[in-house]
Amino acid sequence: QVQLVEFGGGLVQAGGSLRLSCAPSGRRFSMYAMAWFRQAPGKEREFVAAVSRSGGSTIYADSVKGRFTISREYAENTMYLQMNSLKPDDTAVYYCASQGLGGSWPARNEYEYDYWGQGTQVTVSS
Repeated sequence: QVQLVEFGGGLVQAGGSLRLSCAPSGRRFSMYAMAWFRQAPGKEREFVAAVSRSGGSTIYADSVKGRFTISREYAENTMYLQMNSLKPDDTAVYYCASQGLGGSWPARNEYEYDYWGQGTQVTVSS
């Protein structure tokens, strides 16, 4: 059973930074592409960023491009989302997701990911 656990959420002022981490258990995550999604109150869950299986390719939502950076550290078996210049509109629950066997790339849609974490709250105050 694959489990994904997110760390690093919290409260930050607008313009500040946070770094989220995702640590999978139950398998080596390096075999699959991974992503971050987020869901703001009253809104649908949306794509934020994804990193390919090799780590050599990344994609971002237009709303976070230039401010967020997704990366993965194979030695630590961990994926990160560095969030800079945060805005109140970034307030949401952030979810880590991983593909399973047969996943394609690039992948921006929820249905393209098989495993999900429980989410971590990020709140940006104005």
